[in-house]
Amino acid sequence: MAGSAFEYKDGSTILEGFLAVDQSNQKKRPGVLVFHEWMGVADHEKAACNDLAKAGYIALAGDIFGKGKRPTSMEEAAQTANHYRGGDRTLMRQRASAALSALRAHPLCEGSKIAAIGFCFGGTVALELARSGADIRGVVTFHGGLNTQTPAAAGKLKAKILALHGAEDPFVPAPEVAAFQDEMRKAGADWQFVQYSGAVHSFTNPGAGNQPEKGFAYNAVAAQRSWQAMLAFFSEIFA
Repeated sequence: MAGSAFEYKDGSTILEGFLAVDQSNQKKRPGVLVFHEWMGVADHEKAACNDLAKAGYIALAGDIFGKGKRPTSMEEAAQTANHYRGGDRTLMRQRASAALSALRAHPLCEGSKIAAIGFCFGGTVALELARSGADIRGVVTFHGGLNTQTPAAAGKLKAKILALHGAEDPFVPAPEVAAFQDEMRKAGADWQFVQYSGAVHSFTNPGAGNQPEKGFAYNAVAAQRSWQAMLAFFSEIFA
């Protein structure tokens, strides 16, 4: 299964995502948005889209930064991501909504059955989409940032939430986890929070290396378990 670049727009801004779908089957199927880490749409997100297509979904890696805007260093990535994460969450939600509209409009997408997943920065994006009250079935975060400037209002969340977290993640510490869980309770959300022992930040990404003492590293066991948890969650919400 090999996806391809997919252009769409947020107003006049051109965005370049990545779309994967089994074209041999022309029946509509549930859709999954995949939101990227702080380097933009890259190999990790593309691989996730291809795997989701093999599993029977249509998957779109949404582009938050804009076509051609791909950080080339960790410093640039931090600066770019912080423009959205630390400042303009409104634009973050807008870009996420643009991706949702693009996926929903695809002729092979069953528009009433859409979920969103996200890795790291993308986990924050997926949660912000849910907090906005978007009409989607569910959200899955993999080692995602959990904080927000605008907590979900009571009764506004339409999406069920599955947060998959590294138990040793130093970048999303216990107070942030506690605040997120309190937010979900107050919002009356249907939520789950799963922690993986020994896992730090970026545990799903083979490109994160194997030095957990840095605070980010690939963890094959946690990656496999979290992916299976996501698939089980999809079986539930798309039933």
